[in-house]
Amino acid sequence: MDEWSWYKLCYFFSLCLLFQCRISVLLNQTLNMKQQIARSLLLFAAVAFMSGSITGCKSKVKDADIKTAAEAALATNPDFKGISVDVKDGVATISGEVKDASAQAAAQTSVAAVKGVKSVQNNVTVAPPPTAAPVTITPDDPLAKGVKDATKDFPSVTTTVNDGVIAVSGELKAADWKRLKMSLDGLKPKKVDASGLKISK
Repeated sequence: MDEWSWYKLCYFFSLCLLFQCRISVLLNQTLNMKQQIARSLLLFAAVAFMSGSITGCKSKVKDADIKTAAEAALATNPDFKGISVDVKDGVATISGEVKDASAQAAAQTSVAAVKGVKSVQNNVTVAPPPTAAPVTITPDDPLAKGVKDATKDFPSVTTTVNDGVIAVSGELKAADWKRLKMSLDGLKPKKVDASGLKISK
């Protein structure tokens, strides 16, 4: 029975009491006025107590229901996939890992908006940024051998290798340089320096 129904019940009891008083007067009954007042007060107190108890029970949301609602709220955002929720006495604790600080704050906001949540303990951490893969530089000796093989068909150029840098000089046509450059880049040097190379059409 909801709160509105209890109000209607109180109203009904009041009408009954008034009707009883009216009948008592008409029949000249000698009911003691103090007893009648006491009975009225007792009746209203009982109804008020029952109404307050039921309203209080109804308004209190169970922790399990809060947890279910919080999990449903987090499930709407794929950024919250790794977050878990625990609820005790209305206090929600969220844990897990997200990609950035904005997702961390948004997760707390989503859970705080759930009905019955009193406060949110945010234990969510931000994942560290991915580390870039190290660039592999071929040592000079194997690099020099690869350069020699790559330039054997281009007798008009001269190359040197120093500290992972291939220096190219001489003269080449643009089309030939494009082929040679691709071969040299494939050797994974630190740099290909063609500042001494003359490229013709």
